[in-house]
Amino acid sequence: MKKLAGILAALMLLSVTARADMEMESEPDEEVDESVFDDTAIPTGADGLDVPAPSAILMEKETGTVLWEKNADERLRPASVTKVMTILLIVEAVDSGALSLDEPITCSAYAAGMGGSQVFLEEGEQMSLREMLKCIVVASANDAAVAVAEHMAGSEQAFAARMNERAQELGMANTHFTNCTGLMDDPEHLTTARDIALMSRELIRHEWIREYTTIWMDTIRNGQFGLSNTNKLVRFYKGATGLKTGYTSSAGHCISATACRDGVEYIAVVLHCASSADRFESAKTLLSYAFGAYTLVTPAPAQVLPAIPVKLGKCGYVQPVPGEGGKLLVRKTDAGSVETAVELDETLQAPVEAGQRVGTMTVTLNGQVLREVPLVAGDSVERLTWWDVAREMLGVLVYGEK
Repeated sequence: MKKLAGILAALMLLSVTARADMEMESEPDEEVDESVFDDTAIPTGADGLDVPAPSAILMEKETGTVLWEKNADERLRPASVTKVMTILLIVEAVDSGALSLDEPITCSAYAAGMGGSQVFLEEGEQMSLREMLKCIVVASANDAAVAVAEHMAGSEQAFAARMNERAQELGMANTHFTNCTGLMDDPEHLTTARDIALMSRELIRHEWIREYTTIWMDTIRNGQFGLSNTNKLVRFYKGATGLKTGYTSSAGHCISATACRDGVEYIAVVLHCASSADRFESAKTLLSYAFGAYTLVTPAPAQVLPAIPVKLGKCGYVQPVPGEGGKLLVRKTDAGSVETAVELDETLQAPVEAGQRVGTMTVTLNGQVLREVPLVAGDSVERLTWWDVAREMLGVLVYGEK
């Protein structure tokens, strides 16, 4: 009996220890000084930029330009920042019509037993995808994430395979997911700050996700259960749009932070911070540096582009317009120095297709070429038929018209 009692005691101890370890996977309730979020002291240059995060990267959303990085390709555990990819797959499924935000999601016994950050779903409990998504984004709910993953792919393992496929498509070369939550510190579940920035950029292209990522506090179950966002930037940092925090004892404090001001959005990813304060300080410093130092410009010709003559066309001219050039990220101090030079074809031969390249606009800054933007035909011009030519010649002969 004593031997049996000893075995039972050992099992209970293991169970308690495992549960304690599991609880450490949720965000600790740590007070953070609100002064951390003050961005009045904006760094003046990248050379003087310093953050406590061991690994970090700063990226602009529109162009994908990387403004600053520190050990950005070091493979680390991402904790719940993993859920950026989980959320991305959900959002893409909704946008493609494969899922509806109103469809019910049923929680399995496996999902209900996830632990860590959770909304305490019970086996068989149903919520709409809309509510489940809110739980995942705002409360980092592991049980909700697994329930949706199983609904979409049949199992969390199958869903993780989809995550890895999407990661490869996005060029996340140093990422491997083994689960959809980041809850367990699996030694094979690794990514990098750069790869997280790539998937974060893809997620915020779906602007409607901001309806969830900017929630500070909300409720589910008809107001009976409260949700509070672990991303304190959402409340305290001007322009914050998300995105996802994470913490485990091995991964440290992590965040993929996004913020938008004056139409420009930046992504700051920081990993493996020693404290929550370090995490927010790092993200705030990077975002504030970007907002203070850079801006987006749309290159345009210095003068109105002249129409180009079209030979043997039903219309004698075509108007060139700038093609797909996109915006450029430049330092605010350089924005007024961006120049453009235009080269156009002297004439064109019909037929001319709309979008056909007819010239080039070269964009320079202080003599350095930043980009070459194609100039294209704004409209199509059909070629004259023999009958059209004959009719014109007849008009000249008979009426003196042309």
